[in-house]
Amino acid sequence: MYAIVEIAGKQFRVAKDMKLKVPVIQGDAGNNIDFAQVFLVEDDKGNITLGKPLVKDISVSAKIIEHSREKKIIVFKKKRRKGYQKKNGHRQGFSMIEITGIGAAKKTKETKAAVETPKKTKTETVKSAAKAETKPAKKAPAKKTTTTKAATTKKKPAAKSTTAKKTPVKKVTKTASSAPKKDIKED
Repeated sequence: MYAIVEIAGKQFRVAKDMKLKVPVIQGDAGNNIDFAQVFLVEDDKGNITLGKPLVKDISVSAKIIEHSREKKIIVFKKKRRKGYQKKNGHRQGFSMIEITGIGAAKKTKETKAAVETPKKTKTETVKSAAKAETKPAKKAPAKKTTTTKAATTKKKPAAKSTTAKKTPVKKVTKTASSAPKKDIKED
């Protein structure tokens, strides 16, 4: 006999006396817990009952053995050539449970509420519609008005010129030493 059941948001195939690691479940170690979200059940004779989407009046009971955490995994991030490295560790929590039985659901308020969702009455829908109307609508942002010129005008720093500096031209003056020498012949 086995069943497919939803436990903490995940589906598991369970059988009697089976031990499972499941995501963390609320409750202390040693507590009994019932799961009413059963999708499929196979009995001892081999008859399979498939739910639409859930099988009615069937639940899976289990006992919480312990709460623990998995082995540490290392999360390492790196961006090459940027000098960025980040190292983190993570340990995922889990609950170890043992399936004690698959069978008829116990009629309690909690399991009944988990299986059936309550339908809204006309008065509740009218109240929720009235609440929606009383909420204030979001206001559109106000348009900016013109302000005085003195308040908005800011002095900008003088722009730097991008032209190249001119080099000064050297004036060449003729002096006596720079005049051409005449050849004088001495006899």
